[in-house]
Amino acid sequence: MDLAFTADEQRFREEVREFLRDNVASEMQRKLIEGRCLSKDEMVAWWRTLNKRGWGVSHWPKEYGGTGWSSVQHYIFKEELQMYPVPTPLAFGVSMVGPVIYTFGNESQKKYYLPRIANVDDWWCQGFSEPSSGSDLASLKMKAEREGNKYILNGQKTWTTLAQYADMIFCLCRTDPTAKKQTGISFMLIDMKSKGITVRPIQTIDGSYEVNEVFFDDVEVPVENLVGEENKGWEYAKFLLANERTGIARVGVSKERIRRIREVASKFESCGRSVLEDPVFSQKLAACEIELKALELTQLRVVADEDKYAKGTPNPASSVLKIKGSEIQQATTELLMGIVGPFAAPCAGHADFWNEATDWIAQIAPSYFNNRKVSIYGGSNEIQRNIISKAVLSLSSRSNNSEH
Repeated sequence: MDLAFTADEQRFREEVREFLRDNVASEMQRKLIEGRCLSKDEMVAWWRTLNKRGWGVSHWPKEYGGTGWSSVQHYIFKEELQMYPVPTPLAFGVSMVGPVIYTFGNESQKKYYLPRIANVDDWWCQGFSEPSSGSDLASLKMKAEREGNKYILNGQKTWTTLAQYADMIFCLCRTDPTAKKQTGISFMLIDMKSKGITVRPIQTIDGSYEVNEVFFDDVEVPVENLVGEENKGWEYAKFLLANERTGIARVGVSKERIRRIREVASKFESCGRSVLEDPVFSQKLAACEIELKALELTQLRVVADEDKYAKGTPNPASSVLKIKGSEIQQATTELLMGIVGPFAAPCAGHADFWNEATDWIAQIAPSYFNNRKVSIYGGSNEIQRNIISKAVLSLSSRSNNSEH
């Protein structure tokens, strides 16, 4: 494959950069560079700015509001957003449930939900994991029993990211308890304001309340909120998870973090010289950059191969992106922790050093802790290695044997 971007692709990259320079508030950019959280209103306002430009759901088919860009343009666009940095469009709506709806949903669902997802009129969250069903997602137990023109839902979801903001949740529910576990699951769209839904925040190790438990007690869901066919939800979930795993690579995020690492390391001293000049640190940073370059090339290969897979069929190489992308994100947060050492601890014990100009350092430890999760969500890295062994390595082995 040709790894050089064409002149047209470079012009497109500059178009994206110019848009970002003209439309992103400097305060929002600074918050993200320093690892601070944006408010819901800040994120929604930015995503609506993107949507007004026609870029809110850039990778969707044109008939549903997409841009018709090439795979390389999509790659460049996402990378520039991550490197600037600004929030990429809300993944739960734009990259997860949206594609499921326009691929497997009916016309009524497409007409109603897709424009609302594009303009963030509905904030979506994901109801997959349960207290006893995470990596083995097919073992989920939340029940959906049909009664006439509605389903009655009972059960619990957990680790539900940003459910405290959500207007809607897409859920996997067990509709046939007698079927094999993968074949008795359905995919449903549920209004979070429905009677019987309770959201309980979970405080994570970084001190935030990013995830939640969601309880369903006799929640009524109209039959028309079922996506596709009853008991076919596992197929739709696999399609969705492949999209999520590709997005978890987050090459642009790691590039921006390495830029930040270099900036911070040049300002902190160790043994009379900047941390950046320390040979041990430099070796660790170089190793991380080499891994990131390899990941970037792998992602470009996946982008180049997109047209080889049928509609709704995931590329198993997305599991490689998920593994390496999450490992590199964790490695970069470790490097930042190594630079500032004890100053990463958010406490008042550094009064002789602390001031508003250095307050951003307090975000480094929470970021380190928060990034421990990226090797788990979207399917743990151990599960991804199983997928690779079955879908990639075994296929390659069969191909080689057939040639001899």
